[in-house]
Amino acid sequence: MPGTVQSIERAAAILRMLAGGPGRLGLSEIARSLDLAKGTTHGILRTLQGVGFVEQDRTSGQYQLGAALLHLGTSYLDINELRSRSINWADPLAVRSGEAVRIGTVLEGQVLIVHHVFRPDDTFQTLDVGSLLPLHATALGKVLLAYQAGSAKMDLTAYTRKTLSKMSDLSKALEHARETGWAADVEELTLGQAAVAAPIRGYGGLVIGAIGVSGPVERICDSRYAPRPHLVTSVRDAARAISREMGAARR
Repeated sequence: MPGTVQSIERAAAILRMLAGGPGRLGLSEIARSLDLAKGTTHGILRTLQGVGFVEQDRTSGQYQLGAALLHLGTSYLDINELRSRSINWADPLAVRSGEAVRIGTVLEGQVLIVHHVFRPDDTFQTLDVGSLLPLHATALGKVLLAYQAGSAKMDLTAYTRKTLSKMSDLSKALEHARETGWAADVEELTLGQAAVAAPIRGYGGLVIGAIGVSGPVERICDSRYAPRPHLVTSVRDAARAISREMGAARR
């Protein structure tokens, strides 16, 4: 069996330390904690910085995880962190909107529901946590898809006659999502149901999830089947608040 590569072990140790720390860390602190020479530590940090896995604050000179590393990690997102940081905003959104709230992220080309707040009334509802939904036919999915590459080869199954099953129509919807910061689906997955969603961002502004409200078309939309403006505003406000919790810069 070949031996391990010491430089990779040290780089991994530095990344774990930055991931587990309370914030940015300085060169001396990292070197001392890992019992490494400053020169060795600085060389590894400079290499990690060069590939985007580590970023250095220009003012303090301290280091933190870089956006490139976090982007790699979106395929194995810490679901518990996304959920725990979203709860304080998802519950009030359900109360304000009077509708169900769901939070999702991408998993194997679908939307994984990681948190679900029931509509605040006495109607029968089924918990959706753990459910997988199509990207192209849901508001949550469109928001997530709008910031991902590789949508051209998607399977655009038509779930209703209103599903965007043509790539040209879906592309327009994704462009709208990028321009406005929100997306909707009106009877695209289930007849009589509609939803509005907005992106949740993490470090570096990367979209790591989405939050949205869903309910009967007559409550989500106006008489022209357009999402009600106050719902769009409420969803976007909640998404921005969660994004700040996840480390995104204020927008």
